[in-house]
Amino acid sequence: MKILRIKNMVCPRCIMVIEKTMEELGFELNDVDLGIIEFHEPITLEDRNKIEKVIKPLGFEILSDKKSMLVERIKTQIIELVSKDVNDLTITLSEYLSSKLQVEYHTLSQLFSQQESQTIEQYYILQKIEKVKELLVYDELTLSEIAYKMNYSSVGHLSNQFKKVTGLAPTHFKEVKQQKEQLVSK
Repeated sequence: MKILRIKNMVCPRCIMVIEKTMEELGFELNDVDLGIIEFHEPITLEDRNKIEKVIKPLGFEILSDKKSMLVERIKTQIIELVSKDVNDLTITLSEYLSSKLQVEYHTLSQLFSQQESQTIEQYYILQKIEKVKELLVYDELTLSEIAYKMNYSSVGHLSNQFKKVTGLAPTHFKEVKQQKEQLVSK
C-alpha cells in the first residue's frame, strides 16, 4: 500500500508533525495532506505497525475500516471549508459534501452520527466557532468582518451561535482572553 489514512489530522501543524515523523522514520513521501500520507514506495505491514506505534502517542491513528475512513474524509472536507480565507459556500453543506465525496448525503449523515455521536451540522458549527475564536484572538478583524468571512447571515446570527456553543458572547470572550493575557504577562 502506498497510502495511509490518518485520524485526527486537523490542521497544517498536524501535517508538519506527520511529515517530520515520517522523515525521521526514513520514509520517502509523495504527499501529506489532512488525513492522508502518500508514500513514494509501497510500505509493508511491518512498516505500518512501526508507523502506528510512533504516531499513536502523538494523537494520531491509522484508519483501516472504510466507515472510519469516510468519516475522516467528511471531517477533512469540513475543516478545509472552514479554513478557507472566505467561506463562500453558495450551496448547502449537504450538497457540498455529497459532491466532494461522491456519496449521498443521507448515507454520510447516518454514518457520521453513528460514529461520532453528533450530526455533521453540529460538527460544522463547532469547527466554525473554533475558527471564530481564533479570529477573535488575532484581533485583526471586526465582528462584522468575521461574520462575513465565516459565511454567517449576520453578526447577530454569529453572536447567537457563538454564545450557544461557548456560553459567552464574542465580545465577552475577547475581553476574558485579553484579561488572561494581561495576568500572564505580569
